[in-house]
Amino acid sequence: MQLQRFDSVDAFMQAAGPYLLAREAEHNLILGIAASLAVDADTYAGPPMLVTVGPADGDPAAVAIRTPPHNLLLSEVDDPGVVVPVLVSGLAGETLPGVVGPPAAGCALADAWTDTYGGSWHVTREERIYRLAEVVDPRPGAGSARLADATDRETIGGWLLAFHREALDEEAETGMIERSMESWVRGSRRFWLWEVDGQPVSMVGMGGRTPNGARIGPVYTPPEERGHGYASRLTAAVSRTMLEEGRRYCFLYTDLGNKTANHVYQAIGYRPVTDAVMLRFSS
Repeated sequence: MQLQRFDSVDAFMQAAGPYLLAREAEHNLILGIAASLAVDADTYAGPPMLVTVGPADGDPAAVAIRTPPHNLLLSEVDDPGVVVPVLVSGLAGETLPGVVGPPAAGCALADAWTDTYGGSWHVTREERIYRLAEVVDPRPGAGSARLADATDRETIGGWLLAFHREALDEEAETGMIERSMESWVRGSRRFWLWEVDGQPVSMVGMGGRTPNGARIGPVYTPPEERGHGYASRLTAAVSRTMLEEGRRYCFLYTDLGNKTANHVYQAIGYRPVTDAVMLRFSS
């Protein structure tokens, strides 16, 4: 078993694509990031880390991707006991803030990383991955959806910052919001707004495409506008748009601690696929 790094997204996907596509829903975030890098490398702050782990002449046993300064994103891993030591030794010298991935493999990697290089780790968020193939219409209510345009730039930028503070418990790194907005202008991302009486009250983004699907998110409603079903209706509308454009599925991540959101997404047709965990390393 060995770790292999790739300098280009095309070479990475040629090696890792079949492994990732075998479990497309579980790997929707990695696939979406790779697709974004292929069309818009400036979306992220610097060169990505693209790696596979596997036998020199065989198929991958694991895949990982990192877009600094974010966490390492780890694929499904069938045998963490074999893969994790190769990852830890192969990434020696890297400064990793944490890892996002399947709970067992993610925790195994965090244990091995801190045992080898020092420090500790803790869980910052437990997540669930959902897949939708058909939209269930939510209860009708006030307002309507529209695709955001350049006049909404200030609103979307402010809501992205608020989303990171509240949902991810972190400040957006310098330049992230600007890069997100620029990728929106260039067309690699899209945002929709739910409006009531001409005023935006909720936002949903489309963050990454997979060969058969699209990842929905972020989803954000300001605190003073919650409780009216705006996010539910907007998420349903955006999901339907993705399906009508030819996507077979929509995917999204939820915070397992947010019971309301998990209920809302299931009510409009999202079905659980698997869980993931976000871990943070500390010096």
